[in-house]
Amino acid sequence: MTTALIVIDVQRGFDDTAYWGRRNNPAAEANIRALATAWQQAGLPIVVVHHDSGTPGSPLAPGTPGNALKSELDGIVPALTVRKSVHSSFHGDVDLHKWLQDNGIQEVVTTGVQTNRCVETTSRVAGDLGYRLRYALDATFTFDDTAPDGSAITADELSRATATNIHGHFGEVTTTAAVLASL
Repeated sequence: MTTALIVIDVQRGFDDTAYWGRRNNPAAEANIRALATAWQQAGLPIVVVHHDSGTPGSPLAPGTPGNALKSELDGIVPALTVRKSVHSSFHGDVDLHKWLQDNGIQEVVTTGVQTNRCVETTSRVAGDLGYRLRYALDATFTFDDTAPDGSAITADELSRATATNIHGHFGEVTTTAAVLASL
């Protein structure tokens, strides 16, 4: 079975701590790089997704330095690039579902930024569409946020909630090491 690696929104704009705040998982980029490198060396398909934000002042806006991919993806040649302005990579400028089907891909590994937003949303849609999903949680990161009641929620808490939402319902939550061991 061919497995595609979907690398979601690994963009320089997420380094803007003044805009995003405190993040978790400082090892995420190294894990993303390890997965992408292994996929490329194995000749497996990599999908790279860019978030083109329409929010005024966003560091992810098209044409800004923050819209560019992080250096961890330097030298990685994707089989497909998807540009999107919403959370799901399945709702971008390319029909990702059709591309996966046309290429006989039945399994996906998701990774990237933000754990609880675009990576979780893409993963949920992948699971709903019937793909075997492996969510490499340690190859993602997110930021602290505020709940509707005004209480603070840490990035680690959001990551834990995402793992709970995904695992057993949409797919398997796993680690970079486990994914690499299965190649």
